[in-house]
Amino acid sequence: MNGITEPRPGRRLLLLHAHPDDESIQTGGVIARYLAEGVDVRVLTFTLGEEGEVIGDRWAHLVADEADQLGGYRIAELSAALTALSVRGRDLLTPRFLGGAGRWRDSGMAGTPSAENPRALVQASAEELTAALVDEITAFDPQVVVTYDADGTYGHPDHIRVHEISHRALPIATARLGHPIKVYETATPASALAVGQLAIGEIPDGWRHPEPGELASCPDELVTAAVDVTEFFEAKIDALIAHATQIVVAPDRTEFALSNMIVQPSLPTEYFVRVDVADPEFETDLFAGLP
Repeated sequence: MNGITEPRPGRRLLLLHAHPDDESIQTGGVIARYLAEGVDVRVLTFTLGEEGEVIGDRWAHLVADEADQLGGYRIAELSAALTALSVRGRDLLTPRFLGGAGRWRDSGMAGTPSAENPRALVQASAEELTAALVDEITAFDPQVVVTYDADGTYGHPDHIRVHEISHRALPIATARLGHPIKVYETATPASALAVGQLAIGEIPDGWRHPEPGELASCPDELVTAAVDVTEFFEAKIDALIAHATQIVVAPDRTEFALSNMIVQPSLPTEYFVRVDVADPEFETDLFAGLP
């Protein structure tokens, strides 16, 4: 990996995600970039992704309504993805799960039987989830936290739950720590998505282009941070490839698809909305303004 600087002790970045693969899709470039800059990065995942749909036949019987072993397999995929984002010659980034691996279960989509499972994340006590997250935040003491917006990016109940619990826990944690934390929510501006879609050429057999509005995006004016991850784009793609039960990467490595086979562009910039201040300045570095 190019552009690696000497570690800068004291900088800590905490990223909150619902399922294995979310970290690579939404923030893989940021993870790789800040690891390369010597930042202490932690990825905290709330569930094992047990209800995910499996792409292909090899691992198809791991799904929840058959062997129900997908969650354990996805721990291995997450480990491989974080290794791909890590810096050679330094300690590898490893998975960490809220409450420990398997404490709360993937809820699946709203209205499905899995959402009624008493172990589902959406069924968990908000107080218990908040207390567990407060403990994680105060123990790690990050200057920057990344989470989801109120819609959970695309409406998944677990993503929405991560947003809700993040915003319950952060004021408690900052009060205990005695200093503010910069808080960002992941975002994809509509213009960047449109440009990425226009750049897509021939797509693999069985894939399709999205219908208007089918891929999640937000108005450009809401975005307050754009982090260039061009230098770490290949590491991000390698991380996506590691999540092979959930993601297929196109041969040209510039697009990917989930189990719905809708082509999506992989963007060389990752975007965020800062939410801990009322009128944030536009930034190109999540640590801007910090010592």
